[in-house]
Amino acid sequence: QVQLVESGGGLVQAGGSLRLSCAASGRTSSSYAMAWFRQAPGKEREFVATISWSGGRTAYADSVKGRFTISGDSAKNTVYLQMNSLKPEDTAVYYCAVTGRRYFLSRQTNYDYWGQGTQVTVSS
Repeated sequence: QVQLVESGGGLVQAGGSLRLSCAASGRTSSSYAMAWFRQAPGKEREFVATISWSGGRTAYADSVKGRFTISGDSAKNTVYLQMNSLKPEDTAVYYCAVTGRRYFLSRQTNYDYWGQGTQVTVSS
C-alpha cells in the first residue's frame, strides 16, 4: 500500500502561482512514476503532468505546457507541481497518483494509488 497526501491548494487570482506538493509513504520502492490529474466541476478527471523516478522524464498535457512544471525529490518521496500564469479554467481538484507501470503514463487507469485531492480555485 502507498499513501499519498497532497497540499498547497488554495484560492489565487488569474495570473498568479501556486505550488502543490504530494508526499508518498508506505511501499514506495516499487513506484516508477508519479503524476498529477485534475477534475473540474461537471467534468471528467484529466491528466496534467507526470514524472518518472528513473531519469526524471516528464510529460504534460497541452493545456498546461509552458505554465506548469512537475518535479520530484526521490529522497523525500515527494512530487511537486509548480503552477504559474494560472487561468480560471485551471480551477479543479488536483490529485496526485503513483504507478509501478512504465508506459501510457497519461492514462489514469494505469495508476494504482491516489491522494485525496486538493482544491485549486483561480478567480478572474
